[in-house]
Parts: sequence; structure tokens; C-alpha cells
Amino acid sequence: MPSKSANSMIAGAGGGLVASVATCPLDVIKTKLQAQRAVHGHEAYQGVVATVKSILQHDGFRGLYRGLGPTILGYLPTWAIYFAVYDGIKRHFGERPSNEVDGARRLYPAAQVKGYQPLAREHPWTLHILSAMTAGATSTICTNPLWVIKTRFMTQPREEGRYRHTLDAALTIYRTEGWRAFFRGLLPSLLGITHVAVQFPLYEHLKRVAGRERHEPLTVSQILGCSAVAKMTASIVTYPHEVVRTRFQTEKRPLSENGDSRERGRRGLVRTTIHIVKQEGWRALYRGLSVNLVRTVPNSAVTMLTYEMLVRYLNHRSGFS
Repeated sequence: MPSKSANSMIAGAGGGLVASVATCPLDVIKTKLQAQRAVHGHEAYQGVVATVKSILQHDGFRGLYRGLGPTILGYLPTWAIYFAVYDGIKRHFGERPSNEVDGARRLYPAAQVKGYQPLAREHPWTLHILSAMTAGATSTICTNPLWVIKTRFMTQPREEGRYRHTLDAALTIYRTEGWRAFFRGLLPSLLGITHVAVQFPLYEHLKRVAGRERHEPLTVSQILGCSAVAKMTASIVTYPHEVVRTRFQTEKRPLSENGDSRERGRRGLVRTTIHIVKQEGWRALYRGLSVNLVRTVPNSAVTMLTYEMLVRYLNHRSGFS
């Protein structure tokens, strides 16, 4: 019989797949905005409308889905690993050993979106933050190479020989830049764990507030609303790390003749951030934010709704209450 962790992995992967396909065009636009180095107001600067026109003019409609392959390959393990670790830590450290609380059976808001669940204690904020950050770090480290490939796909200049597919991109990057290129941008990505540390605890809190007057599973609209508010808040607070990460991932450092990566002279995280602010202004750290909100809020809502529906179904089929 499948375990709850296995059900969480399947549901998380399913939610990530549906959301990544639905919002890929917005992801392409956002990534291109983050990668461009032209200062706002300069004639070379492209806003949202100009970026869309450029993509359609040179690559056609298919250009809006460039990088979908590595995106799907990245989201499937990312959400599967994330939800499995997140759910597993919450259950391991948050389960109630006894069937009674103070001699009486009580109902508390469960961590999962099944609304109210009997004989489960309310999980503390520290547990949600620990679960979110551990799950985020685990999935980020495991899937960073795929996100580098995705970013390269979406931002590759038209004058370069285009990658034919995900494997071709991986082999090309490895041959020209070495294995270290696949972990470029890992540090700002790990700093981005603060995003999930904001999003998921807030999501859990909003679910408890929404279900406080109900002793039954949350409705679809409640799940979507809680997810959207949590994701929007987290995105605004932590967005600058995405711009810095994209700059790292698109920076190419070809191997020298002896096969060593040319790491000398590269900027670190702090110097890169300072350089962006000095050269392009602080607004550059929020480049693509509007598109990102349009992309991530429905993306997160679709992901969480798919996850919640799948995990309910799978747990019911497996005999879990």
C-alpha cells in the first residue's frame, strides 16, 4: 500500500507538471527580462510588450515555450522532492502520540488541506519553517542543473547555434564550461529558500483561518485564495534573488585550453548585487516582477490545488483518513 509520503510525491509532481505547462510563456518573458542588462529608459531596454513582440517576431509562437522540456524535467522532481520532504518532516515531528488531548478528543486544523482532521495537533510555526526550508534546500540542490539548462534555453542569443533539445544543451554546457556550470547560481537559489519559508507557513496559517468555522475539507476557492495570497506575498519579499540567480546562470565561463574553468575574476553574490544596483539602478532587482506575479500566483494556485486534490484522492484510495 502506498505511503502518505509516496502520495505526496505523486501529487506534488502532478501539480508541478500542470502548472509548468500552463505558465511557460510567462516564465520565458520573465527570464528574458531578468537577463537583459540594458538600463531602464535606454533605447536597448525592452519592456514586457517589446519582449513579447521580439519573441514572436524571431521565434514565433513556439518561442513562448522555449525551455519547456527542461522546465518539466525540473518541476517534476522539484515538487516531488519538496512535498515528500515537507510532508515527511511535518508528520515526523508534529504527530500526536496519543489519541486524546487532556482526556478529550479534539479537532485541530491539520497541516494538509483536508481541512480539519481528528486527533492531529496544530503544527507550530517553527515546524512549518523547518519543513519548508529543509524541503526547499533539498529540492534546489538536486535540481539546480536542470534550472541552469532551462535558463540557458530561454535566454540563448539568436546568433548562437541553438540547443536542439535538453540533452544537447547539457552536453554542450558540459563540454564548453565544465560540470561547475550546472551549479552556477546555486547560492542565490539557496537564499531563495526564504521564499518558501514565507509562502508555506503563511499558506498553512491562511488555511487555518479559512477553515476555522468549518469542520470539513476546504473548498476549491478557499484553497486557491490562500495559495494566491501566500505566493504573492512571498514573491514580492524575496524577488531580487531571482534576478541575481538568472544573471549567474546566464554568465558563461568557457574552459581554458588545459580544461580548467576560468573562475578568476568572477563576481560573488554580494558584488554581483552591488554591481547591478550601481550600473542599472535598484529597479533592476525587480525587473520582470509584474510578469512574475502574473505567472507565479496562478502557477502556485494550480499547483497547490492539483496537489491537494490528488493527495486527497490518493490517501482515500490508500485507506488513509
